[in-house]
Amino acid sequence: MAEREQLDRIFIRDLLVRGIIGINPDERVNRQDILINVTLWANTRRPGASDNVADTVNYRTAAKAMIGHVEQNEPQLVEKLAADLARLCFQTDARIRAVELTVEKPGAVRFARSVGLTIYRTREEVLGP
Repeated sequence: MAEREQLDRIFIRDLLVRGIIGINPDERVNRQDILINVTLWANTRRPGASDNVADTVNYRTAAKAMIGHVEQNEPQLVEKLAADLARLCFQTDARIRAVELTVEKPGAVRFARSVGLTIYRTREEVLGP
């Protein structure tokens, strides 16, 4: 927890992607909206001082990787998609120490705006020491 308190949060909010996800027959055929919110925990002190993009986590790279993953894969569960996207975030940049990620399926449940899952994972937990 001490390390997390020393890290900063880079976020991507409301990344809307269309993809195949779900266990129902129509969900296996028809693309649906998938809403992704992610917080990338990293130390941003160096880029804060240098003003050099090479010193920081590039959120565009992470967003493009997540979009590509959703468009190319067809998981059944939001739990699987969230775990895959967390791993992908760590693989895009070694400076990412932790990820908090929410995957939502808007309109998946009648009378609910959205359903989904939020996970928090550390680099060591996902990729090992």
